[in-house]
Amino acid sequence: MSQVKKDVQQWLEDVVIGLNLCPFAAKPNRNKQIKIQVCEESSEEVLLEAIYQELMLLDQTPAVELETTLVVAPNLFEKFDDYNQFLDLVEGLLIQLRRDGVYQIASFHPDYCFYGAAPDDAENLTNRSPYPIFHLIREESMENVLRHYPDPEAIPERNIACVQNLTVEQKRKLFPYLIK
Repeated sequence: MSQVKKDVQQWLEDVVIGLNLCPFAAKPNRNKQIKIQVCEESSEEVLLEAIYQELMLLDQTPAVELETTLVVAPNLFEKFDDYNQFLDLVEGLLIQLRRDGVYQIASFHPDYCFYGAAPDDAENLTNRSPYPIFHLIREESMENVLRHYPDPEAIPERNIACVQNLTVEQKRKLFPYLIK
């Protein structure tokens, strides 16, 4: 397993699942239904093609075998703004493929910054990852788990409170890639 994949798996287990930022990630992780696809290329065109290929694989593979895919771009998008602009292309790809409403994209980046937030605001930690990541999510699966989850609208506020309450030492341990 590549170091990038190991880093992403560690982040998934320690941050996303460990802090319960996504209450739906533990089961597919335990069942080995999450694919981490690393695109080592430094070409946006190649990355867009890789995302396309992963969407096609999700189309062809039952959710019980492959629930979701994390496409990781370790050699692109050093700047969050560049990542964010590329995200528009990915959303456009979904529309072009007529897959909007079938899949959604969750976005993660080492310098993730929510609109209106200051770069150092704790809330940004909920979407900070060791590398730029495009998370391909099946909307049907999300709808199914949300039906059985109490108060899903409160998840973002709960996540923000969770990361705001982390100590400096916990942040260093969970987000070592943010320490420059």
